[in-house]
Amino acid sequence: MENVQSIKQRFELIGNDIKLNRSIEKAIQVSPTDISVLVTGESGVGKEAIPKIIHSLSHRKHAKYIAVNCGAIPEGTIDSELFGHEKGAFTGATQTRNGYFEVADGGTIFLDEVGELPLTTQVRLLRVLENGEFLKVGSSQVQKTDVRIVAATNINMFEAIKKEKFREDLYYRLSTVEISIPPLRERQGDIHLLFRKFASDFGQKYKMPTIRLEEQAVQLLLKYRWPGNIRQLRNIAEQISVLEENRSISAITLNGYLPNSSNTNLPAVVDQGKKESDFSNEREILYKVLFDMKGDLNDLKKLTMELLKNNDSEKVQEENETLIRKIYGEKEEEIPQQKSNIAEVLHLPEPVVESTTTITQPQEDRYHFAEEIEEEETLSLQEKEIELIKKSLERNRGKRKAAASELGISERTLYRKIKQYDL
Repeated sequence: MENVQSIKQRFELIGNDIKLNRSIEKAIQVSPTDISVLVTGESGVGKEAIPKIIHSLSHRKHAKYIAVNCGAIPEGTIDSELFGHEKGAFTGATQTRNGYFEVADGGTIFLDEVGELPLTTQVRLLRVLENGEFLKVGSSQVQKTDVRIVAATNINMFEAIKKEKFREDLYYRLSTVEISIPPLRERQGDIHLLFRKFASDFGQKYKMPTIRLEEQAVQLLLKYRWPGNIRQLRNIAEQISVLEENRSISAITLNGYLPNSSNTNLPAVVDQGKKESDFSNEREILYKVLFDMKGDLNDLKKLTMELLKNNDSEKVQEENETLIRKIYGEKEEEIPQQKSNIAEVLHLPEPVVESTTTITQPQEDRYHFAEEIEEEETLSLQEKEIELIKKSLERNRGKRKAAASELGISERTLYRKIKQYDL
């Protein structure tokens, strides 16, 4: 069995961190078996290296290895991609297609971003894990496959299970062995080592002298939290290699390439609770404001009806003042008595008043007006959602990925809503 150091050299893995070494050791130990493996870790930490190690050291190494990004495949087609479909199974299915599980028979399938799988697909995947059986889309014939599954995710699976977005039984089937890859900020000793490796690679690639960091720049590099992990470090090394003429990089120069680097020495709090996009928050606030306005308008309508139907002007006056304070947030003493008249607030014409303070408006017209005021508009959340989706699609010229990003939802969710609302 190969050791950790030889595996690092073979797969070009850089670093001497204890946690990283332990992850590689676990991959080496489970590779001769057929048990399922779940690789966890933040985005950009290099999770894709683990399934390659497992496959290359297993008895399946001469068979197919297929990597599937589950988050990049639309919900409506992912079943067809994974399990295949029969001719005529759906519109556009002009011929029979073999899915990944059929093509990779005897080999290994790497399911990246497995937490993004729809629940219906999760049921199909669970059946494959339990007895190796699957059905093509549009077929009733059960097929067998001998495939080893290695999955990866960057989400908190227990939170997803709690929110009923991921099946608990499937999680335990996938995570027979769980391998966790540490984030770059927990590998302090590897950060500068990785940067130097990337700088050397890009110097050779672009036929330029290799950039080098000054001492203060190295300290800044180590203090930064690297939310994008190794992927972000590599991109920054490439940017500096291409853009900077001076090959000795100072802390000031490096600081210009680090987003939000002014907060690098502060501890970061990772919120594992509910995370909402800015767009979703604005939408919820908008709905709340609209409903509050609707309630205030209804109160105004009721008071107007009371004013038209009753002669108890003192009671109506008191209710008017209370309502005005509620709407404008003014204190009682700040409201001029003459301004609290509901007719002035609503900009209604002054009624003609006789000695008995009875409104001279005709009886029939008065009640007809009251009935019109009593009608309420319906604010539908669904209509607002449809309107928001339409506007976003128009702004992005029908590009679902850009529209989904703007709306703060996944592309799969947007695809489902477009089908649901027949947009």
